[in-house]
Amino acid sequence: MTMKKIILLLSLLSFSFGFSQNKVLFNEATELYNNGEYSAAIENYEQIIENGEHSASLYFNLGNCYYKLNSIGPSIYYYEKALLLSPNNKEIQNNLRFSQNMRLDAIEEMPKTELSRIYNVIVGMFSSDQWAYFAVGFVFLFVLAYMAYYFLRSANQKRATFISSILSLVLGVVCILMAYLNYQRYKKDDPAIIFSKEVKVNSEPNNNSSTIFTIHEGTKVNVLDKLDDWKRIRIADGQTGWLKDGNVRKIKDF
Repeated sequence: MTMKKIILLLSLLSFSFGFSQNKVLFNEATELYNNGEYSAAIENYEQIIENGEHSASLYFNLGNCYYKLNSIGPSIYYYEKALLLSPNNKEIQNNLRFSQNMRLDAIEEMPKTELSRIYNVIVGMFSSDQWAYFAVGFVFLFVLAYMAYYFLRSANQKRATFISSILSLVLGVVCILMAYLNYQRYKKDDPAIIFSKEVKVNSEPNNNSSTIFTIHEGTKVNVLDKLDDWKRIRIADGQTGWLKDGNVRKIKDF
């Protein structure tokens, strides 16, 4: 057996072992959660993350555990991570709303135009990966319909397959565009959750600058910039300021 084959075999065995271990940890965590042992369940879920696995169900379950423990920041944080991977999941959306109701801050979002809202709804309907999968599917349908056009003899069947191929191609291009726009929006936004009970947001990245406003645990912010151990953030109403790095955790840290 060559060295490459040995390495490949070891890699497959390692992957198989890691997968089975994570499955055992997940099942144990679910049982612990059902028994009300939320802290122990969290340890199992976090071990799975340390093993390199990330999924909407994993983060959703972590959010549920922290919600049961009345930990506002971590529960919102993990629900947001789960929603990032599964943006249309109603159960995640509902639990996130319940958790957000525990926050002290009620910040009104900046008004958006109707066109902007429609754009965000359409582009955010699926993740960039999901849009890309749809694009691949439509391109595959285009190829099948295009091949069928040459093999079928009936004029009506040829017309139907030709129209189907063009429609599939157009939809594939649209999905590629949606995937691109979604990815650009993903790169532009850098959301994070406040983990400290109360945070004073300063006008400049130093302790001697004036406090602009105060926010509390569980508030969602967007990170705009970083300087040393300070982060410049923006909240939903458009206000910006600087806070210490340790007060906030980025959602896109996987």
